[in-house]
Amino acid sequence: MNIENKLRPIYIAKILLERTDEDHVLTTNELIDILEREYHISAHRTTVSDDIQVLAQAGLDVDMIKSTQNKYRVLSRTFDLAEIKLLIDAVESSKFITEKKSESLIKKLQKLASIHSADALKRNLKACSRFKPDNEEVFYIADTVNAAINAGKKIAFQYYDYNAQKEKTLKNGGQEYIFSPYYLVWDGDCYYMVGYSKKHQNIGNFRMDRISQQPTILDEPAAPVPTDFNINDYIKTSFRMYNSKRQNVELICDNSTMDAILDRFGMDVEIHENDSASFRVVVDVAVSHVFYAWVFGFGGRVKIKAPDDVNAAYGKMVRDAVQALDSEI
Repeated sequence: MNIENKLRPIYIAKILLERTDEDHVLTTNELIDILEREYHISAHRTTVSDDIQVLAQAGLDVDMIKSTQNKYRVLSRTFDLAEIKLLIDAVESSKFITEKKSESLIKKLQKLASIHSADALKRNLKACSRFKPDNEEVFYIADTVNAAINAGKKIAFQYYDYNAQKEKTLKNGGQEYIFSPYYLVWDGDCYYMVGYSKKHQNIGNFRMDRISQQPTILDEPAAPVPTDFNINDYIKTSFRMYNSKRQNVELICDNSTMDAILDRFGMDVEIHENDSASFRVVVDVAVSHVFYAWVFGFGGRVKIKAPDDVNAAYGKMVRDAVQALDSEI
């Protein structure tokens, strides 16, 4: 068998996937013409028919419409059009994915459909935030962290934030963090790794796009996951993945906030009746200014009842904010 005979069914599959769908077909003569004109491979009616039968046996969903000249089309693909649209929207709106990588991924996703779907795949999504990170290595960073998790190894990496001049500044004095990664978490449209920090001697998390370059996977085994650690509880009780001391906090919530409480803490949160207009919940949360800002966002419809120190700290934050506002007036 010469090389043309080996390549011909591969190119036929490529042509059918690119140029046919439920509403668009190619005839035998059209397939022969494309093979000759674009790939310089000769074919005739019987070889095309035989090749398509082989492709169908291999799993390609090719439909043949019999007529004086047979017509062919691919009916189903790995992803249908609605699924591709959803994936494109997710890529386009994600703050975790850089602008350059978004464009590259969207072009690849569009190739999963036929060329006739190009107009349908032009999305009109407007994301709430158009900020995109500039760390092009983030995919490789995530891949390295995932490999370390699978291997049960520690990693070493440098981490940065931005100063007042919008310049990247290495944290920890430029020293590498030693970290035992346990999980990858997507929260608030940012990608985090959660695990045990040697520096902080505690469970913590780091944003993937703030890791300066690919981490080094160390030969040292990762610290074991604490027996009482539950990643779902960790995510549920953190606010924007801000890691701080966790406490049981009692909240008094207006009945109108029920959807928000369930969205935040899950359907298994225990709800207790308070009065006809409100309910009470006791939740384990990472208490921080981020949590206080979440409470404040309800405009008084969610109140901190206990413990007293958390209530006092929240009140101080609100008073300090008012005082800062007054000083500007």
